[in-house]
Amino acid sequence: MKRCCEGIGLPCLFKGVGMASPRPPKYLLVFDFDETIINENSDDSIIRAAPGQVLPEHIRQTFREGFYNEYMQRVLAYMGDQGVKMGDFKTVYENIPLSPGMPDLFQFLSKNHELFEIILISDANMFGIECNLRAAGFYSLFRKIFSNPSGFDKKGYLTLGPYHSHKCLDCPANMCKRKILTEYLAERAREEVEFERVFYVGDGANDFCPSMTLTSADVAFPRKGYPMHRMTQEMEKKQPGAFQAAVVPWESAAEVARYLQEVLKKKC
Repeated sequence: MKRCCEGIGLPCLFKGVGMASPRPPKYLLVFDFDETIINENSDDSIIRAAPGQVLPEHIRQTFREGFYNEYMQRVLAYMGDQGVKMGDFKTVYENIPLSPGMPDLFQFLSKNHELFEIILISDANMFGIECNLRAAGFYSLFRKIFSNPSGFDKKGYLTLGPYHSHKCLDCPANMCKRKILTEYLAERAREEVEFERVFYVGDGANDFCPSMTLTSADVAFPRKGYPMHRMTQEMEKKQPGAFQAAVVPWESAAEVARYLQEVLKKKC
């Protein structure tokens, strides 16, 4: 008899190794990071490590819409010049709080990990995400993390690069989450893993773009009152039915956990 709730081990797959699951997961769960998993924008948070916890005006004036990644490269170079080291950044990232209810959601997913494949798509950076998730104890939940490459150069400066290039007119120059999600689903299909449903948890305008690829079987979980939520509402007014996925706004991620619990109950 097929049982929905039997437990099997799911190894961390970041290094590309691990035992194969006896059967593929039923559902793909996609997370954003900033203001979704964590309750802040991590790019803003790291300013706490800067002298006086502020940026000079001449740096802030270099920001251009759609080129935030390039702006953050300049911010990090400035912070390096001011003597901010790896440990300083690490401390900030490790102490950024998770969003309300997120520990509850992650605990639920830990208990039901054989049913969910979990990935993270974020326009933050790999170093910061890894620091935060390891400190919170949930790093191993994620099969794969897609984010901007980052690391420390010979001078000890935190460096940042773009994730990729793309042709999407709606997304920042360095990352289109729709392209990443579409390519990931195609890759998994080639590996003979196809999902019954896709769940997408996000907050920002750059999460609206990939959520437009979801089907009527899928669910978008926009954080209530944030840009992704407002954009789904605006689309429904302008083009009823154009946004195909079910929309389940959340204030606490515990609401997402309860929704997923109901999905599993219906399957059992």
